[in-house]
Amino acid sequence: MGKIIAVTGKGGTGKTAVTAMLVRYLVKESAKKYRMLVIDADADANLADALGVRPEKTIGDMREFMQQSRYSASPETDKQVLFESKLFEILLEAEGFDLLVMGKPEGSGCYCFVNNLLRGIMDKTVADYDLVIIDTPAGLEHFSRKTIPDLDDLIVVTDESRRGLTTGERIRDLAREIEMKYKDLYVIVNKVTPGRKEKVLENAKSLGLKVIGTIPYDESLAKFDLVGDPLMGLPDDSPAVQEMKQVVRNLGL
Repeated sequence: MGKIIAVTGKGGTGKTAVTAMLVRYLVKESAKKYRMLVIDADADANLADALGVRPEKTIGDMREFMQQSRYSASPETDKQVLFESKLFEILLEAEGFDLLVMGKPEGSGCYCFVNNLLRGIMDKTVADYDLVIIDTPAGLEHFSRKTIPDLDDLIVVTDESRRGLTTGERIRDLAREIEMKYKDLYVIVNKVTPGRKEKVLENAKSLGLKVIGTIPYDESLAKFDLVGDPLMGLPDDSPAVQEMKQVVRNLGL
């Protein structure tokens, strides 16, 4: 099994943008090339848009089919074969990575069945890749429900404020409380304004957090976000893109 990285953090910190920039760097600029699976596990996220791809089907769509098949499939139908056939349909193959998107299921009801599908999909697929990157929902619900597999690295994205960094501290403590299994927990601080990096690092150190990247406020990134352009198209000299080099190095990739 390859390396599994999950990205989490509070809503509004730029978690999805950071995930997209990490994928962009690994695809376009890293000296190493990986068989990479990217999973958007957040039903409300837009990682596919940030990556510049448009999946035709999602895990939410798969739920509808699998639920209907309970009643329409014959007793002789091999449910595992049926599951794998639908998995092939929702897996988007892009340049440099494959993508799975949670999506929103039709109708009402909880996400329990979709979460179970996601867990089954990851059990089936992650061993086929060198690297799996998961953009998770805000909070740790997926982890507490054991939807996400054991991790190598848990990355918490925060803003530059001390209050934002304490979110990283709370996530670390909660991860320990639910006995979540991971090897390392790291912090990436997003939208750092000029002159504040040293104070950010000082605050993180006082909280016992290891910062592997301080992404500066980047006007080009802000413009891409404003008009909704894919972050895969960010210029190579973008300060945010350049900082991803440090992140990748610190992750040992």
